[in-house]
Amino acid sequence: MPELPEVEVVRRGVADHVVGRRIRQVEFLHPRVTRRHVPGPDDAARRCRDRVVGDAVRRGKYLWLPLVDAEGHAPDALVVHLGMSGQLLVEGAEAPDEKHLRARWTFDDDGAELRFVDQRTFGGLSLEPLLDVADGGPGGRGTTDEAPWSRTIPAAVAHIARDPLDPAFDDADFARRVRARSTGVKRALLDQGLVSGVGNIYADEALWRARLHYERPTGSLRRAQVDTLLAALREVMTAALDAGGTSFDALYVNVNGASGYFDRSLHAYGQAGRPCARCSTPIRRESFMNRSSFFCPRCQTRPRVGASTPAR
Repeated sequence: MPELPEVEVVRRGVADHVVGRRIRQVEFLHPRVTRRHVPGPDDAARRCRDRVVGDAVRRGKYLWLPLVDAEGHAPDALVVHLGMSGQLLVEGAEAPDEKHLRARWTFDDDGAELRFVDQRTFGGLSLEPLLDVADGGPGGRGTTDEAPWSRTIPAAVAHIARDPLDPAFDDADFARRVRARSTGVKRALLDQGLVSGVGNIYADEALWRARLHYERPTGSLRRAQVDTLLAALREVMTAALDAGGTSFDALYVNVNGASGYFDRSLHAYGQAGRPCARCSTPIRRESFMNRSSFFCPRCQTRPRVGASTPAR
């Protein structure tokens, strides 16, 4: 599933190519694509037409486009969740339809289309009302920070925590909350209500950088270790952004169809049997929450049984 860097790469592409354009027509080409929009695809298409894309905004793995009406207001937004294989592509009208094309937006300037392609149909789109927020609004933005909707968030995304790259992310509050949990540190990182945008890949990479085992009890973490982990998350996500994200196959691409290449820089995830870049011990893979965890058994020591007392 795309994680924060991949969604941010897509957001930037949408901001560059779509923001400021007026939607002429929308086609929803698969019944599952609007399953999150309860009134149905016809209602979603009607509410998109003749609206201007005011921005491209992200929180965690969610992306949304505030839709501006004739009065300059954006009462709602098109919310996009890419799921396992969703792609937003910018294509010329003459380009052939993709095999798994699920939705298409055309614009009144007759320029390139915006297309939603999703092989596995786990992703989806919906129109959601925008709610005012009091804490400065969302994190990842497009080009219109001074717009009247810049301090709003879709109702369906309001429960999602900020991500480590968000300027408003509160390190001290995160440290307090994570140390109060009774769980393993990787489970905490994957909890989108605690910190958003972190998935399996970047959790493993950050834990490797921070030298923490994925089962390390959160209650045993010192504040300095939480700070080190946050720094590692920011380092790995920033590096992934610079590389265009991580692409293991054709299911993740940017809006121009190009793959990211951060997979060439991975130290833990997917590296089972290869030597650790620090100590040369073979990286180990273990089952974790119906997926896998990759770690160095020497650099990331497994916690002792019962090691959950907070360390001050």
